[in-house]
This record gives sequence, structure tokens and C-alpha cells, in this order.
Amino acid sequence: MTTPIVVGNWKMNTTADQARQLAEQICSQVTERALDTRTTVVLCPPFVNLSAVGEVIEDRPIALGAQNCWSEPYGAFTGEISAAMLRAVGCRYVIVGHSERRTIFREDDQLIVRKLERVWEEKLVPILCIGETLAERQLHQTWDVLSRQLALVSAHSSRTRAWICAYEPVWAIGTGIAATAEEIEQAHAYLRSFLDAHGCHHVPLLYGGSVTEENAASIAAIAHVDGVLVGGASLVAERFLRIIQAQANA
Repeated sequence: MTTPIVVGNWKMNTTADQARQLAEQICSQVTERALDTRTTVVLCPPFVNLSAVGEVIEDRPIALGAQNCWSEPYGAFTGEISAAMLRAVGCRYVIVGHSERRTIFREDDQLIVRKLERVWEEKLVPILCIGETLAERQLHQTWDVLSRQLALVSAHSSRTRAWICAYEPVWAIGTGIAATAEEIEQAHAYLRSFLDAHGCHHVPLLYGGSVTEENAASIAAIAHVDGVLVGGASLVAERFLRIIQAQANA
């Protein structure tokens, strides 16, 4: 990794005006603090705010990402958004397989792989989220779960396909309970070894799960952490900027 990656997942938050204002605050401060040369910053607002945020960040050193997409190119899929639509509004990245999609919307590994294929076909970069639940960790199934979630993807990946892997222990997302530095280091070391063994040396590894401005520096210092996927803290410009700064200083 030459520069760390910081992704802000705004989830189901912000109106168009709020999204535009937040993006402007982040953009201006990233430029003013010269963070654009030391980090890759991606903003993932809700679908209805992609155009508003895209207008703000156009010709600015921040990339636009989406929180999800559907697995088919077009058709009778009411309420869904295609990867082609996302590319048309300026998206460069798409989050795929977030734990909330897996748990609340029951997305399985096979559907996630089909989504990855669609994102790749549109020349976008998927940010694949993987991670174990608390029950799975307590049953010592963490490595089995991570291997299963990655195995299907690595079989479809190649050296020419760009993608990002984000480790998000499900039990740490939105709970305020971040994994310990030791837990993160162990997981990322395992994932790095797995990816390297499958020829995916080029895939960056992000950590996500209650990332805040308070723990950002300690997370950035952990081996094999190439950036962070940030939820709630990305909704407040100053908090998010402190996280970006921590990654830039790592």
C-alpha cells in the first residue's frame, strides 16, 4: 500500500442538503490539511444523495462510493440499483456484503459473489466486507467463517481485478465495542496470509467496526491494516477528519 484508504459509510443518514454540506466540509478540510496526497478518501452516501455529493467532490481529491448494488444489470427489480447506474453518477467504489446486508437482508455468499461480478463488469472497485458474529467468535469459528467468506471471492478474483477487503467483526459494528488491537492484528494477519496464498497480494485490507477518532491512531499502527471503513464517525466532519489524519500519519 502506498497510501491508506479511509471510507465513510453514511448508511441511511443525511438528506440531500445535509449530505452536500457534510461533503463540502470534508473536502475543504482534506485539501486545506494536505491530506489528499497521503490518503485515499471515499464517501458513500445513500443512493438518493450520490448526485448531490458527486457534484461537491467533482474535481476534488475525494472519490464517490455506493453502499450496495444489485446483482443484475437491469430489469424488474423494484427498489434496486444497478452497478451501471452507479458508474453513471460518478461512483468508483461499491460496498458489497456489509454485515447489515448479510444479517438484516439475508444476503448469502452466492449473491455477494454475483454482485462482485457485476461491479467488476462495470469497472468499479468493490469493497468486500467480511466478519464473524459474536456467537461464531465464541465458538472459535472465526477463521472458518473468514475463510468461507473469502474462498468464493478469491476463486473469482484475479491479478487484474481491483478490490478491497474490509474486515468488520459483526459484534463490533455500531455497538461502540471495538475489537482489541490484538484481535485486529490476528485477524488481519490471517487474512493477509490467506489472500497472499491465493494470489491476491494487491488487495488492501481495511478494518471496520466502531472506528472512532479516539482509537483511529492505534488501529492505524497495527500491522496489515491498510485503512479503515468508518460508520457513525464519518457523519461528523471533524471526527472523520481526525480519523483521516490518523491514517495519514501512520
